[in-house]
Amino acid sequence: MNVRPIRVLFLCTGNSARSIIAEAVLRSAGKDAFEVHSAGTEPKGINPFTVKVLQQDGIDMDNFRSKSLNEYLEQRFDYVITVCDRAAERCPVFPGDPQRIHWSFPDPAAVEGTDVVKLAAFQTTLREMRQRISLFIQVALRTAASV
Repeated sequence: MNVRPIRVLFLCTGNSARSIIAEAVLRSAGKDAFEVHSAGTEPKGINPFTVKVLQQDGIDMDNFRSKSLNEYLEQRFDYVITVCDRAAERCPVFPGDPQRIHWSFPDPAAVEGTDVVKLAAFQTTLREMRQRISLFIQVALRTAASV
């Protein structure tokens, strides 16, 4: 039996840190059970600290890029997860009525200070995102199995 992957879109404002981290973590942890994308309402490019913490975590960043929400407006998703409050306010309606979830994560790119302080903020975001996504995977797989 061929089961299609669970389609997930992570959405934030800049698609530079939080949504990219979420996409990378779910791709890595969720394996083939998930098809994962991320986008921003106002994409800014991937923050260098995002690349650094993900590479430190063993995630290859070669196929990642900052994308606009407009690339996904006509696509169907099982879940649309906003990871910042501004994106939640501006999240459009997607075809197929996906499950909408909001996770409010502080923007690590907004942290000021030395590179050490900034890197620590991104590492915190990665750690917290990993915990949240671990729980999400369990729920999403259980939900998909019961459908």
